[in-house]
Amino acid sequence: MTVFLCSRCGVAITAELVELRAIPDVHESEQDRDEKTRRAPSTIPPGHFAIDPQPWGFPYVLQENQGDPEPAQSRGPLVCHEEGFVISAGPRDTIVVHPEDAAGLQPLPDHRNSSGCCGPAGNQGLNLACPCGAPVATLAADCFGPYELHLDPVRTFALAP
Repeated sequence: MTVFLCSRCGVAITAELVELRAIPDVHESEQDRDEKTRRAPSTIPPGHFAIDPQPWGFPYVLQENQGDPEPAQSRGPLVCHEEGFVISAGPRDTIVVHPEDAAGLQPLPDHRNSSGCCGPAGNQGLNLACPCGAPVATLAADCFGPYELHLDPVRTFALAP
């Protein structure tokens, strides 16, 4: 079992979690989405975590092949900015958890970096903070992408009691 803590203050920000060998496939069917929130089921089951070895989240850079773009990040949609399609240049090895396994995290002041249609899209950078105020995670919970919480690998650390 592993607990993730805030690197600034040392407070536990997750429950005890079991590591998955890989990130499960995302539910692609619209029928799987919640009727009220339009969110997909969480990528990670409750009580578990996985490490995403791919770049994830903000910042983004322009993709070289604009004629055949790739999704902006693993398990995500295509993202197009004014200058063209972009791809994540964000951190590797983010810790992906079920959002409810880090229930004590709070939105940043003024819900900074939390814009989206039906919830935070997760593409503007860290949008959740530890109770001490340190930004530590990015919630992706909009109606067009996966539903998952990414803990920053520098702003958090693992403790395996």
